[in-house]
Amino acid sequence: MTSKVISIVLGGGQGTRLFPLTATRSKPAVPIAGKYRLVDIPISNCLHAGIERIFVLTQFNSASLNKHIKNTYHFSSFSDAFVDILAAEQTPSNVGWFQGTADAVRQSLHHLAVHDFEYVLILSGDQLYQMDFQEMIQEHIDRGADISIATIPVHADDVPGFGILQTSEDKYITDFVEKPKTNFGHLASEVSEEMAAAGRVYLASMGIYIFNRKTLYELLQGNDYPDFGKEIIPQSIKTHKVLSYQYEGYWTDIGTIPSFFEANIGLTDDIPQFNLFGKHHIYTRARMLPPSKISGTLLEHAIISDGCIINASKITRSIIGIRTRIGFDTEINNCYVMGGDNYQTLEQIEEAKVANTPIMGIGDRCCIKNAILDKNCYIGNDVTINCGGKLDDGDYGAYTVQDGVVVVKKRAVIPNGTVI
Repeated sequence: MTSKVISIVLGGGQGTRLFPLTATRSKPAVPIAGKYRLVDIPISNCLHAGIERIFVLTQFNSASLNKHIKNTYHFSSFSDAFVDILAAEQTPSNVGWFQGTADAVRQSLHHLAVHDFEYVLILSGDQLYQMDFQEMIQEHIDRGADISIATIPVHADDVPGFGILQTSEDKYITDFVEKPKTNFGHLASEVSEEMAAAGRVYLASMGIYIFNRKTLYELLQGNDYPDFGKEIIPQSIKTHKVLSYQYEGYWTDIGTIPSFFEANIGLTDDIPQFNLFGKHHIYTRARMLPPSKISGTLLEHAIISDGCIINASKITRSIIGIRTRIGFDTEINNCYVMGGDNYQTLEQIEEAKVANTPIMGIGDRCCIKNAILDKNCYIGNDVTINCGGKLDDGDYGAYTVQDGVVVVKKRAVIPNGTVI
């Protein structure tokens, strides 16, 4: 079954809602959980389902994403499997950027045409979930659908943030409204008893679609509509069999700094909603890093990635990314520290100490709370970040503040004694 499927992962636009994490990288390349990238989530879901032909579409800051894909997803020479980047390109028939999700796929159809497939699975590159795509594809085939849309039941309070679908008793979609603000009571659908008891009776589109090959070509080549959610899907409901595949597991859109922060910190829970340790683990780049070394540190609800050297006094409810150095008597609470791309040599560290400048990582006697430290940051000694009163939102050069979360930018240098 899955040998008949090609998957397309949509890399998104400029990712402005995730700035400054997307200042130098595309949204799918943003690091999560200490050692992975966002793009690893949809790719891993595909690979676990036996879907091994995957295109990743992107057009902004794609260099780091290209590098990650190249260094991570290697397949046998005797296999048809691949994970390939398709960046926006100028052609004789098109000289512009991708104008939306549907336009991105439309401009990439000629790359798909050389492959043998019957179904196209279209995914988003900025979501955290674990779904069995085999079940969704099988239901799509068994029900004879033209299009299937993964949906998740949401509460009325969440409705204005989603495209809401209404279904008939046989699970076919009869109506679609993009982010309704008021008067949406009539859009409630039949859901499971558990979801109904929780008040989650509205079906939100997850941005996960299955198209029959013929249907996809007909819809995209017959018009120039830029988006699936705003134009293609609503109009298709009137002319095609559009099926709802209801999903009730953990799923979150992590396209903003607050949602990104909450999703990552949530992984430190005793039993997190997203399971990093199950059989549907996340694939990522295999790095030959040493084990982490920790001295005199109290760890509580902490995830420590490979290759770290930690002498902090206390780390609580935090994720520490690869190759992170943390000095003595430092406390870190409710933080995501992304780590480093390389180690400084002992000579470089000694030179920094002589010059009284920060080394890569976090120095001694620091207090850091409610923060995201992007990769390769230089945090000096005696630095205090977000350990006082409420901070005003804004961009302050080396860091930003959004909804109470301080985001220290990639390669930022925070001098000794700084208070943020």
